[in-house]
Amino acid sequence: MLIDSSILAFFSAATVVVHGLGIAHAAHAVMNVRSSRGAIAWSISLITFPWLAIPLYWILGRTKFHGYSEAIRSVYTQHYQFVRQTYVEITKFHVAVPAKLEPLQLLAKACIGLPFTSGNNAKLLINGQQTYAAMLSAIASANSYILLQSYIIVDDKAGNEFKDALIAKAKQGVRVYLIYDEIGSNKISRLYIKSLQKSGIQVSAFHTTKGRGNRFQLNFRNHRKILVVDGRTAFIGGLNISDEYLGKNPRLSPWRDTHMMLQGPTVQSLQGCFLQDWYWATRQVIDVNWRVQPNLESDYTALVFPTGPADKLKACKLFFVNTINQAQTRLWIATPYFVPDDSTLTALKLAALRGVDVRIILPNRPDHLLVYLCSFSYYTEMKAMNIKLYRYKHGFMHQKVILIDEEIAGVGTVNLDNRSFFLNFEVMGFVADSQFVKSVEEMLQADLAAAVAVNFSDYEKKSFWFKLAVRISSLLKPLL
Repeated sequence: MLIDSSILAFFSAATVVVHGLGIAHAAHAVMNVRSSRGAIAWSISLITFPWLAIPLYWILGRTKFHGYSEAIRSVYTQHYQFVRQTYVEITKFHVAVPAKLEPLQLLAKACIGLPFTSGNNAKLLINGQQTYAAMLSAIASANSYILLQSYIIVDDKAGNEFKDALIAKAKQGVRVYLIYDEIGSNKISRLYIKSLQKSGIQVSAFHTTKGRGNRFQLNFRNHRKILVVDGRTAFIGGLNISDEYLGKNPRLSPWRDTHMMLQGPTVQSLQGCFLQDWYWATRQVIDVNWRVQPNLESDYTALVFPTGPADKLKACKLFFVNTINQAQTRLWIATPYFVPDDSTLTALKLAALRGVDVRIILPNRPDHLLVYLCSFSYYTEMKAMNIKLYRYKHGFMHQKVILIDEEIAGVGTVNLDNRSFFLNFEVMGFVADSQFVKSVEEMLQADLAAAVAVNFSDYEKKSFWFKLAVRISSLLKPLL
């Protein structure tokens, strides 16, 4: 009986402590969770089921990435003079934008401190074959250094082709730096990494759980895909490094994606984005070329816009909502994942109400079932607002592209979902040039031709079980 009483006393005390921690965590959720609905859901769960909810809250409950901004400010302070010179070098190409884009210019300066610049060149790269060929060609041309970052790297044929290309350049004396996201690249082998390191290549995971405040925060990702060669040429877009992006996954083949090659001041902006991530991961400062080589032949106006959960402002959502609000005649968006928050959905509705041609292209095949199901939960609202939705049927569509009027187009890593807006480190490239906008328009017209327009009324004919699955998935919107 003494043992039984001791055990009972222990569990009673543990229950009191855990429920007390649940109340404390609920108070933290009320004060810190970004939406009122999320705060209510977390607080009820933490008070009612603290044994389960507390560990989940440690992993999934936060949207602020701790320590990153402080680390970057620290290194900026240490190298202030150099950073200032770099900033001046880029802003020499500051350019006035048309009046309708001025709100985006002001927002860019407020969020990232860099404006739209002139002297850029941008080339669309459609699908894996074209993108990989251009990237490998740029790597082969490197004389000084290569900066490569990818959310996913897989030890397969495509991954090994990039590995061999990097090793070949390292043997020629070119400095090579590689960052990967340890969660996205969970299939990368130790042998793959060791073979790179053995050749003198510096390799690092991004370390999303680095720092006391991030220890359990497995919900954060570094979703950026960046390649910079010699500070002269850069790449950005939706493609990771894997055979899947060449359409070799039978379930999702052919794979539809878009990347972009940049030259000019935007290269230095993208380079700065990589170096910040590298410093966070390694606490190392890399010696790179900051001299801007403008492309006067193309002379595109462009902007590189990096965002992430360490931002003081919710820059990703702010910029996208503002961009949608600028649309006057046309707003076309291609995204594999459509889980917009309330303010973004409202902006899309308002655009449609003021007569903007709003078209959203989504994949017809799911690669993430919950996200796919969740997109159906918006059908009723989109039908009421005359927003046109298309399902891409020629394989799986993974591109992240936005086209506004005849003015500006964006290509990058941002999906139209809560994860990209609040939890991921992302980067977009925006180009305000009629020739580039035309090329994006032609690309999206071809995608629309390979898609089917959604009849929103068809959703009403779906089975009860399908609608129930959609409803359940919609409850998880803050995590998708």
